[in-house]
Amino acid sequence: MYARLFKRSLDALLSGLALAVLAPVLGVIAAAILLEDGRPVIFRQVRAGRDGGTFFLRKFRSMPVDTPNVPSSASKGLAVTRVGGVLRRTNLDELPQLINILRGDMSLVGPRPALPSQKRLLLLRAADGSTSLRPGLTGWAQVNSYEGMPEEEKAELDAEYARQVSLLKDLGIVLRTLPYLAKRPPVY
Repeated sequence: MYARLFKRSLDALLSGLALAVLAPVLGVIAAAILLEDGRPVIFRQVRAGRDGGTFFLRKFRSMPVDTPNVPSSASKGLAVTRVGGVLRRTNLDELPQLINILRGDMSLVGPRPALPSQKRLLLLRAADGSTSLRPGLTGWAQVNSYEGMPEEEKAELDAEYARQVSLLKDLGIVLRTLPYLAKRPPVY
């Protein structure tokens, strides 16, 4: 019942509140990016969405203008701006995804949004039914060592979450995400 009736409403309410409260922080970050490296401030990348659809995932831009658009796994060695380095270390580059959540492209909790080029992961998710969920800002696979995890294991954890969606499970995942935010991202 939670997944069908309340999850989307809770996502919209919480992301809207977070955007309102964080507006000054978002403004400072946007100004810092603009002053250091110009426009655009927001990086948009096509990601796989719910039920096989796609959407533009939003992040604060952390790399110089005209950096090639590549998956995180292929970004090692690409330049990162000074502001971008701080944003990545603190995970503040992810804050614009609150807009994706408010729009209904994403959820606070769900499988992390894959790139359309991650065909194997998408096929595995389709087979296990987890593509029926909105992608999440955080998720069950993510709090269980997402980076470097084989795609089969990611899909298995996504399927496990899809079978157990509940308010308590979502709260537990959000609480397990908080210490993760303090860690430096594995791909830098």
